[in-house]
Amino acid sequence: MFLFSLLLVLAGCGSAATKTVSVSSRGGSGSAATTSTSHTAVAPATTKTEPTQTSGTQTTRTATAPAFTKEPANGGEGLAQAVATVKAHGYTPDDTSQYHPDQTLRVLVSTYTGSNDGYDQHAFFFLDGRYIGTDTSTPSAGIKLVSQSDTEATLAYRLYRPGDPLCCARGGEADVRFQLNNGRLVALDPIPPVNSSTGASRQ
Repeated sequence: MFLFSLLLVLAGCGSAATKTVSVSSRGGSGSAATTSTSHTAVAPATTKTEPTQTSGTQTTRTATAPAFTKEPANGGEGLAQAVATVKAHGYTPDDTSQYHPDQTLRVLVSTYTGSNDGYDQHAFFFLDGRYIGTDTSTPSAGIKLVSQSDTEATLAYRLYRPGDPLCCARGGEADVRFQLNNGRLVALDPIPPVNSSTGASRQ
């Protein structure tokens, strides 16, 4: 009896197959063949790891507090500093409730501290709490704060006709809007003259 063993190794994609074929001859015309196949997984020769591609670096950002914080609604230190500034210029605020610390432009209408009649007034303006100046270079007999917003304030000036005494202005009032423009205070309406012999004036 002759026994032939044939070992065939077949290579496949990603795997190897070992095929064993056994042939048996019994000396006659008939023969029997038994075939068994076993597969063994073969790891690829090289394993490539592709780098992770990112379009950019992700950064976690945490919001920080602004360089300045708004003062409390009751005025707090901002009002105290504004009042101190006004008093340093020889004036006394007429109404501290006019000062709004939550606004960019803030104002305090004030009267000269040594004034006996109360007809010597200025409007003191502040930008974020920093003093930036008064409404005019010379005082007025009477100023009233009409309205104000974040960057604008409107003042009403008492007007006098020629010959009017300080107590009895007959010229009515003139509204003047003051507005912040690139950090500077600008009058949007004409400011009445400090005095006039022919027309209405501030005193």
